[in-house]
Amino acid sequence: MISEPDRHRLTVEEYLEAERHSPIKHEYLDGEVEAMAGASASHILITGNLYALIRDRLRGSGCRVLFSDMKVYIARRHRFYYPDLVVTCDDRDRRAEYCLEFPKLIVEVLSETTEAKDRGDKFADYSELSSLQEYVLVSQKQQRVECFERTPQGQWILTRYGPGDVVRFNSVGFDGAIAGIYEDVDLGDRP
Repeated sequence: MISEPDRHRLTVEEYLEAERHSPIKHEYLDGEVEAMAGASASHILITGNLYALIRDRLRGSGCRVLFSDMKVYIARRHRFYYPDLVVTCDDRDRRAEYCLEFPKLIVEVLSETTEAKDRGDKFADYSELSSLQEYVLVSQKQQRVECFERTPQGQWILTRYGPGDVVRFNSVGFDGAIAGIYEDVDLGDRP
């Protein structure tokens, strides 16, 4: 399903149908599709740790925590992305099987190949979602979490967390030691 220059642009419906049967995931960018690469062990461990920590905190709250295989649709930009972790507390997403439209929190674990896009285009696209209250970037090179929180005026305020800090996601009432996010992750002698 790789996009070819002489091939017609896919409609949303064509993309969703093809994606249901594809052995690999693709993100959709206004008619074009991009195949997604596999993730490193560090990436998977960080995502899994975050899922477990947040899921435990939100149990019984009515919010849903999903990771890696759940798409988020940004209708105003005609985009579908697969965030590493997403939380929705909106009843309109309750019956969603393949795609969310009203996330409250989105987390992306950074890699060398995705960092620029996660900080740039994806953040700009995700910002179009009025339901989104926090966008979080997590390094897999060092214990560093960057949390962008939307103010009532629509501005984004950055809070950085490092070794020894307690990370707080106000949108979902989560707080936890950064060490828990990086449990079992070998950062080697990286700073």
